[in-house]
Amino acid sequence: MVASGYARTYRANAVLTASPGQLVLMLFDGALKAIALAREGFAISSDDPRRIEVINQHLLKAQAILTELQDGLNLETGGEFARTMHRLYDYHNRRLFEANLRKQVEPVVEVERLVRELRDAWAQMLGQQDSVSTDRVRGLA
Repeated sequence: MVASGYARTYRANAVLTASPGQLVLMLFDGALKAIALAREGFAISSDDPRRIEVINQHLLKAQAILTELQDGLNLETGGEFARTMHRLYDYHNRRLFEANLRKQVEPVVEVERLVRELRDAWAQMLGQQDSVSTDRVRGLA
């Protein structure tokens, strides 16, 4: 019980001290975790009444996170990139809705792959940004 309290405190502090870029990465990670849990729900026996609840709960959570990412886009200053990402998040949410409605795992697998690609590209961009910042600091020392 105490360990879960420490974990909650750690996560809260991580969010409060994260850069905007790191927060986006955390959202991607949260969406991927929810999608993975939903995908695992499809493996539960169709006779088990918990199956539908598990799938629904985690798909809705993934959709909420993707909507948060979509709502964070600045369509005015982000230009075509922001508009493209907005449409992509919309597609992800629509596919997860279809998966939930029809209880089909294929759209979940597709969205998981697409979100993982975005997450990995975002992480790579953050890593490159960090190395450029480190090089600047070294140049000043």
